Amino acid sequence: MTSAPPTTADDAPKAADPPPKPGSWALLRPLTLRLHFYAGLFVAPFLLVAAVTGFLYATSFQAEKILFADEMTVSAVGDAKLPISEQVTAAREAHPEGSVAAVRPSPADDATTRVLLSGVKGVSPDHTLAVFVDPYTGKVEGALEQYGSTGALPLRTWISEFHRNLHLGETGRLYSEFAASWLWVIAGAGLVLWFTRRRARRKVRGTEGRRRTLGLHATVGVWAALGFFFLSVTGLTWSTYAGASIDDLRGSLGQTTPSVSAAAGGDHSGHGAAASTGAAEHGVGLDKVLAAARAEGLGDPVEIVPPADASSAYVVKQIQRSWPEKQDAVAVDPATGQVTDVLRFDDYPVLAKLTRWGIDLHTGTLFGLANQIVLMLVALALILLIVWGYRMWWMRGRGNAFGRPIPRGAWQKVPPQILLPCVAVIAVLGYFVPLLGIPLAAFLVVDVALGEIAHRRQSRA
Repeated sequence: MTSAPPTTADDAPKAADPPPKPGSWALLRPLTLRLHFYAGLFVAPFLLVAAVTGFLYATSFQAEKILFADEMTVSAVGDAKLPISEQVTAAREAHPEGSVAAVRPSPADDATTRVLLSGVKGVSPDHTLAVFVDPYTGKVEGALEQYGSTGALPLRTWISEFHRNLHLGETGRLYSEFAASWLWVIAGAGLVLWFTRRRARRKVRGTEGRRRTLGLHATVGVWAALGFFFLSVTGLTWSTYAGASIDDLRGSLGQTTPSVSAAAGGDHSGHGAAASTGAAEHGVGLDKVLAAARAEGLGDPVEIVPPADASSAYVVKQIQRSWPEKQDAVAVDPATGQVTDVLRFDDYPVLAKLTRWGIDLHTGTLFGLANQIVLMLVALALILLIVWGYRMWWMRGRGNAFGRPIPRGAWQKVPPQILLPCVAVIAVLGYFVPLLGIPLAAFLVVDVALGEIAHRRQSRA
């Protein structure tokens, strides 16, 4: 019987190598998944309202042209347009109520002139009554309530206010700010989950059930993420609380939006002329004022604002929000007809220009119909993502456990060197975007409390 050869050190079995430590993304993934799940679950109803109303708003531009074609266009193009003063006189004869707040001369051959009246009974104080006048004949084609610098008529105004504040005034604006504050967070977390997910599990083709829904949700979300980020950021620029923080930041950097001075001296420190509370004609009159503005290069479309008082000037400003934007403005002395101040859009600070472009792109005016179609597609994508998200929550349940939540404790697996900088960034963002920070802090308090209650119940069992 032969004995086995002695085992050498080289032949001895080696201990298995320790498993590789997970990377930073892998450690953050469970925490990101929990954030994406709960934020999507609770914020989705607000996002759904914003998406549906945003979709309708994008369609309202074209619908408005069809619905109010009789008021907005002339029945026949004439040889020459009447002086602006005569058109205003015709409007005042038909509608003597209120006072002239502004005049928008016909910007195209087939377009009517709008004479905007403020202080009209039955019209909201922050709206005007737009009287539409045929510039060739002086015939009044109708009158409609108008809102905002883009000249929104009743249909677009109603949808716009529903999208912005649910017709609940300033309090209702919190809903849209809440949605905008969280949209970029949900989209960003979704991107992180998509990029950290194994490539084989991103496929949609050949899958079914919850996995197919997940694939559709992820794919559409990735393609639409840039649009979500843009809508979120631009939506916050004119929100109540985050918007105030942005305004303060722009002010500290000297990047506020300038406005032409309506004072006789004329400097850019003014904040624009107030709406006139008197008649439209002052001093030299509307026609000479418009001629002076034309001489300074202000082409259509323009708006003429009468002097606010005896010491103020006329303000004529371009109101084109489509590309290329026309936002130049001049002040004209009513006594002499001389231009006292000129403000060019080219002279706006960089952040003021970016804010203007961002808002106009957000509202669908910057690139016209193409802009509006893209907004409709982004809104539709958000609606689909919300539906698929709730469907995945439904399908996640097993037996009677409908919509099982993501387990707690994900943050405990994240190393302090990663967790602490993340907490600091979130704290800073929460301070400047309070409708992100306050709900997140409230959720954490409730979640910790529920976790502690569950832990104590298990300990007693």
